[in-house]
Amino acid sequence: MEEVNQTSSGSFILLGLSDVLNLQVICFLVFLVMYIMTLSGNLLLIIVVRINPKLQTPMYFFLSNLSFIDICFSTTIIPRILISTLTKDRSISLLACAVQIFFHLGLGSTECFILAVMAYDRYAAICRPLHYNIIMNKTLCISLAMGSWGISFVNSAIHVVLTFQLPFCKSHHVNHFYCEIPPLLRLSCRDTLRNEIATYISAGIIAMCSFCLTLTSYVHIISTILKIRSSQGRHKAFSTCASHLTVVVLYYGTIMSIYLRPRSTYSPEIHRTMSIIYTIVTPMLNPVIYSMRNKDVKNTVRRKQAN
Repeated sequence: MEEVNQTSSGSFILLGLSDVLNLQVICFLVFLVMYIMTLSGNLLLIIVVRINPKLQTPMYFFLSNLSFIDICFSTTIIPRILISTLTKDRSISLLACAVQIFFHLGLGSTECFILAVMAYDRYAAICRPLHYNIIMNKTLCISLAMGSWGISFVNSAIHVVLTFQLPFCKSHHVNHFYCEIPPLLRLSCRDTLRNEIATYISAGIIAMCSFCLTLTSYVHIISTILKIRSSQGRHKAFSTCASHLTVVVLYYGTIMSIYLRPRSTYSPEIHRTMSIIYTIVTPMLNPVIYSMRNKDVKNTVRRKQAN
């Protein structure tokens, strides 16, 4: 039988988080507050890094990249949810769905790379302090940042092309609150093994390699810190890494549970919950986690408030 693409009307229907009106109102308010906090927190962090000469270092250069990613990450998802809740229109065009996946996947991959680069930066600062300025020079920092963005969005484009070559014959209702590859694959009446293999390879190369680089960096960092005789020195060294480790565990834990989960164990409810954590909660928490223990950031904010 010839495959008929039920999305020929040019749109999908996003089922959203809930059909219960009271829950929709609660979700709208919670997401709106979280989005405002994400924008304000990350923008403030970028501005603080920009205006404080003490923060013109590689670590804060990459932290600014991370904040910009988090702003774009949330903006790719939350405004669409808020608009859909207000208008009751859950339809999304094929083009809009493809664009959402492109930016969502590209930004997520870039965050993996940036977190790995930040771990390497901490390794250079703690394990090779005398050579830190030579290792983490301006050229290398810019190259690492540009490479992270470039590779991630090339990878994202490949996945978007592979996904939207599929015929979506089973349904045009996406059991999710935004467009993402795993729920779309379940709508295709064609074998999606090629797409799943591509997803696993991508997750392996980007997420796992980035995670392994991060883990390797911290093995060397912890080994070096334990050799420090002064307890005050050990505490100071650990405190410079604690924020980054918190973000790494939160981000990688959720993203791996989504993209490395076998299709046979796929659960829409678990997938939506995990997606909320790494697309909405984590971008909101990142500036709080990084600024909470940082005296330079807090002092700069206090000076700006005083003025």
